[in-house]
Amino acid sequence: MHGLINRSIQCFLRDTYGADTWLRVAGEARLAFDGFEAMLTYDDALTEEVLVAASLVLARPREAILEDIGTYLVSHPPLQSLRRLLRFGGVGFVDFLHSLDDLQGRGLLAVPDLELPQLVLRDHTPSCFTLVCRSPHKGFGHVMLGVLRAMADDYGALVLLDHQGANGDCETIQIDVLEAQFAEGRRFELATEAGA
Repeated sequence: MHGLINRSIQCFLRDTYGADTWLRVAGEARLAFDGFEAMLTYDDALTEEVLVAASLVLARPREAILEDIGTYLVSHPPLQSLRRLLRFGGVGFVDFLHSLDDLQGRGLLAVPDLELPQLVLRDHTPSCFTLVCRSPHKGFGHVMLGVLRAMADDYGALVLLDHQGANGDCETIQIDVLEAQFAEGRRFELATEAGA
């Protein structure tokens, strides 16, 4: 697993639950080091051990932790660059959904050896969709569920999301857009201020 993903898990645990919790998780996972390096590659089993340890230490299901990680990646202030990248997908939440098919390719442009899931959006009606998340790594669908929740809030959309389970290497998320302009979304401008 790419170190960027492992480092994101570490930062989520540290920023959300504190440095002591991260150290407890690292100890429970029997890591031989204090933290992950973002640009290294680690054995997939090590990532799974950290997630299992986090589930034990936090007494929370693995799926809930993964969803929280997805929300964290979009909503945590120091990670605004990822939010900005996602917001370039469109002016509204439905536009954003249609941009998800290209997310894997955009991620590879930024980090060529980063393994992101393949995302396929299926339209059923103008407000009802399914997102198929294909990855050899179990749980990316739950991360995407968190990303979608955070982005719906970011756009001010009222959305129902339901993780419908996995079939092989595919996880499916049901997306019902109840109201595209339910609330005022977060401010977003194409240009950033100097130094931002």
